[in-house]
Amino acid sequence: MFKVFLRRLITPFRSLRVMTSREAYAQWAAHYPPRPHNLLMSVEQSALQALIPNLAGLRVLDVACGSGRWGRWAYENGAAYVVGLDNSPQMLARAALDDLVCAEMSMVPLPDACVDVVICGLALGHLPGAAMRSALMEMGRVLRPGGVCLVSDFHPCLAWQGAQRTLQDDRGHTFVVEHYIHRLSDYHAASVEAGLQLTGVREPSPPDYPESTPLVLVLRFQKSPLRSA
Repeated sequence: MFKVFLRRLITPFRSLRVMTSREAYAQWAAHYPPRPHNLLMSVEQSALQALIPNLAGLRVLDVACGSGRWGRWAYENGAAYVVGLDNSPQMLARAALDDLVCAEMSMVPLPDACVDVVICGLALGHLPGAAMRSALMEMGRVLRPGGVCLVSDFHPCLAWQGAQRTLQDDRGHTFVVEHYIHRLSDYHAASVEAGLQLTGVREPSPPDYPESTPLVLVLRFQKSPLRSA
C-alpha cells in the first residue's frame, strides 16, 4: 500500500530503482487529486492557462488526463465536451469526464480532426524520443484545422541539474519514475512533422525566485487552417 507521497523533485545521492510511469500512476491513483498539489504543478498550471484559448463551446481532448485535472478545468471554463485519454485504468477511474479512453498517447483511437483543443500536461516526458514524436503526431491528427495543442513538460534544465521525478512508498523506499529529456528544439522538430506551428512558449521559474532555473516548459502549437481555393 502506497501512502500519499505525491510527485516531487529530488537531487539523487544514490542509485534508485526506476519505475515505469504505468506502475507509478497505478500506485498514485487512489490518492492523486485532480488539482495542482505541488509548486511545480501550480507554476505549470498558471503558465499553461495563459496560453489556452477561450474554450466556450469547444471540444477538448485531455491527453494523459490522469485524474482529470485539465479536463475538469476545461469544463469549468466553458468547454462543450471533453474526452480524457490515459493508459492507466486506475487513473481513469478517478476522472469525471464525458468520455474516457484507455490508450497510449502515441496511438489515439479517435478520428481525424475531431477536437478543437488538445491539452497534454506533464506527460510527454514519460516517453522516449520516437514515442514522443508519435504522440505529437497523433495530437496534430485529431485536431481540426486551426485547432490548438498545448503541451507542458518538466524543464530539461532541471534534469540536467540532476532533478528526478520520484515516488516514495509507505516503508520509506524511494523510486525514480521514468523520464526522458526533451529540449525545445526536439519539440519544435516534432511539431513540424505533425503539421503544427509553434506559437507560444513559457519557461516559468518559482514565483519567489524568478531568476532561478525554470521548472517547466510550456508550449502552444496551432494546426494550419484549411485554405480556401
